[in-house]
Amino acid sequence: MSMAVLLLLGLGLLGTEGRRNRCYFNRTQERCVCYNLSEETAGSIIQCLAATVVEFRGGEVEKYIAFPIRDLDSSAIETLGSLIIQKVIIADVLVPEILLARVLRFFSYTHVKDLVFDSCVFQGSGDWHEMDGQSLPILSLSFNNVTSAPLMGNEQAFSSLSTWLETLQELAVTSSHVTRLPCAIGKVFRALHTLDLAQNSLGDESLIPAFCQGAFPQLQVLSLQHNNLTSYHGVCEGVQLLQGLQDLNLSQNKLMADPSSSCQWPVSLQIFNLSHTGLEEVLTPLPPNLEVLDMSHNHLRAVDISLSYLKKLFLSQNLLQTIPSIRNYPVLDTLHLDNNSITELPRDEVTLLGRLQDMTAANNPYICSCSGAGGLQALAATGHLGQGWPQGYTCQSPPGYQGWRVAAVPVSVLRCHRAAVVAPLCVALALLGLAGA
Repeated sequence: MSMAVLLLLGLGLLGTEGRRNRCYFNRTQERCVCYNLSEETAGSIIQCLAATVVEFRGGEVEKYIAFPIRDLDSSAIETLGSLIIQKVIIADVLVPEILLARVLRFFSYTHVKDLVFDSCVFQGSGDWHEMDGQSLPILSLSFNNVTSAPLMGNEQAFSSLSTWLETLQELAVTSSHVTRLPCAIGKVFRALHTLDLAQNSLGDESLIPAFCQGAFPQLQVLSLQHNNLTSYHGVCEGVQLLQGLQDLNLSQNKLMADPSSSCQWPVSLQIFNLSHTGLEEVLTPLPPNLEVLDMSHNHLRAVDISLSYLKKLFLSQNLLQTIPSIRNYPVLDTLHLDNNSITELPRDEVTLLGRLQDMTAANNPYICSCSGAGGLQALAATGHLGQGWPQGYTCQSPPGYQGWRVAAVPVSVLRCHRAAVVAPLCVALALLGLAGA
């Protein structure tokens, strides 16, 4: 058995024999999936050496804690260096940290950039001293639905891993019941630009310690989606030291305003997701340099704000009765207004809406008067009324057009501007009568 195979086996990916204890290689996707791999059936792992993504699912890793893992000789190092594997996924296994600590350093001989742990349980504690000063090529590290010891008290492990962690660029810890992130840990991740903490149990009080002075100095993208956050201004105060933050996701938290606070968001913030947060009004202040703002799936009845740099505004699934004034967003190119309570597009806004590249307003209760139907038809004629036209645009009133598609409503000059046609015609006839006399 080659040293490369031994290494893959030693990564905590051994298991009991079963119906599917073998590896399957998809040549098209360059992906290899191994189920319940055991040393006895390791022959099929050879085909994984041609994959760029290798996934290991299931197994009883704890049986192999005493598996002998020695330093690699030059030929084994050369073999590992020749592998094209870029991503390793470890799923549905119990991972003894002592075993993980012994094999992690061997990744330094590979080209693996992405390491994922999915639905794993981390057991015990590892002896991480062999990782002191050790760098790894892994730039992205993900934990999803994992169980482990609390982060508090693991400072020694983070210290031993610091040479690697300070080069890590992306970190995700999702659906893992995280309640707090110690300040000292954040200071280790000096190059991290993306942090995903979605679907955990972080509260308002946990943010200021997590994002303390010196923590995550290069962070640009932060997801706090679906946590236990409630204070809009509390979140602002929690992240205000992240002066390079560009993208913040607060969706699926129940946020409320605190009128006593005047916290200023990082001026670098450009993308802000406030969807599914139960908002009944637009909370202020907003980051001043926003380019993308998502406030869809809320309870907003009006949006009266002005953002000079905003390019994309998402307001679908609210209670809006009128559209926000486009004059407040001079560089806007995208506006989504689907599933609101809008009855008509104001005539003075239709021309401005025509300059947008992506405009949607389907599934609203339109009044198909001449101006109501005509405005939508004129906007559709520009080619910028996006997905949903014409099938998603129907008339709620008047009764004669209820249920019609807006596109089918006649808006001819004779019907909609009868006076403008009849009056000149009467004058013309009168003049002809005088000429005949």
